Amino acid sequence: MTGGQVAGLIAAIAFLILVLFIGMFLVKMNKTLSEVNRSMKTMTSDVDVISHQAEDIMANANELLEDVNKKVATIDPVFQAAADLGESVSDLNTATRNLTERVSDTAKTTVKTSLAARVGKTAFDLYKNHKNKD
Repeated sequence: MTGGQVAGLIAAIAFLILVLFIGMFLVKMNKTLSEVNRSMKTMTSDVDVISHQAEDIMANANELLEDVNKKVATIDPVFQAAADLGESVSDLNTATRNLTERVSDTAKTTVKTSLAARVGKTAFDLYKNHKNKD
């Protein structure tokens, strides 16, 4: 066996080892890709399920929002009536204050008139008594 043949044999063995390592690498890569494909299929089906559930939740949320809006529209006149009642009570308080002030002013005037009438009657009685004595 010559040097060239030994070198050829070594090159052939090295090439065979390289081919074996590449083959094992490709087999492992195939298994990994198969696992990735399985994971992707699982994730796709899970995302589809989640998407359907999210659509159901959104539909329920829309129905709930619609129901709440209808109920708020039904209750809105009650709040308007309460606001109107508050305004009426405020107007009534203002009118009562005004009436109280007028009554108070009238009472003061009446007291003054009554006092003046008493003073006048007393003065008249004194005058009359004084005239009768003469």
